[in-house]
Amino acid sequence: MPFGGIGPVELIVFAAVMLLVFGRRIPETARSVGRSIVEFRRGMRDVPADVENAKAMGEL
Repeated sequence: MPFGGIGPVELIVFAAVMLLVFGRRIPETARSVGRSIVEFRRGMRDVPADVENAKAMGEL
């Protein structure tokens, strides 16, 4: 392995350290990310209707 390369052992050690440091925050962060994704999808679903409304009002 070349100098500076990241191998599987390093990745496992890194993941273990991150789990120890951020272990309590992982579920909270996952919930927050999930809510953000749902909100983004809702917003994207409303875009075509917003464009049509803007066309109808002469804003576009």
